[in-house]
Amino acid sequence: MLPVLDDEVVRHRIAKRIALDLEDQAVVNLGIGIPTLVSDYLPSDRQMILQTENGVVGAGPIPDKPDLRYIGAGGRALSLIPGSSIVASDFSFGLIRGGHLDATVLGTLEVDEEGSLANWWIPGKLVPGMGGAMDLVTGAKNVYVATTHLDKKGRPKLVRKCTLPLTGVGVVTTIVTEFCVVRRKEEKMVLCEIAPEVSVEEVVANTGMTLVIPSKPETMLGI
Repeated sequence: MLPVLDDEVVRHRIAKRIALDLEDQAVVNLGIGIPTLVSDYLPSDRQMILQTENGVVGAGPIPDKPDLRYIGAGGRALSLIPGSSIVASDFSFGLIRGGHLDATVLGTLEVDEEGSLANWWIPGKLVPGMGGAMDLVTGAKNVYVATTHLDKKGRPKLVRKCTLPLTGVGVVTTIVTEFCVVRRKEEKMVLCEIAPEVSVEEVVANTGMTLVIPSKPETMLGI
């Protein structure tokens, strides 16, 4: 059985690990939910351009005194770094669809061993819909999935095959949960890192997808 961690610990652990993975000079889109926290953990020795779906190019972390004139796609306040721009929605989606994003970070309901993901809800539910996720997973060079390992009912979110409506097929490059980092390499999902409080056996037992297990997965960075 996987240990139960505080929700805030989970969210910030995932965000911090993804922030450490992003490359210097990258242009990165952050989705709603856990992905928005990534901006709070960007390494000081790297410079990145954060793009928000609703039209900010050059977004920074939440300021000490939030100015609600400047918010991301999920409604969270952000700051504007020197040289940033506020652009129209069509320009923003031109960046996304034109292949100008080095990476996007998204949450998910399911992600499978083929690199497909489902991160929107069934119509009729009182929750957000697709948004721009389909454009993002198609246009970005790298797709990071930021997700809890299990859903609220204790079921794996890393599955063999997605059963919910798909956002994208074969698009995911990296999955980060509170317990592991999984990377898609040569069409297979490889367990690259695990959290210090869990074993490989515990991670595998709570994962639906088939994982390639290295002889000794590394300990997750940033913990």
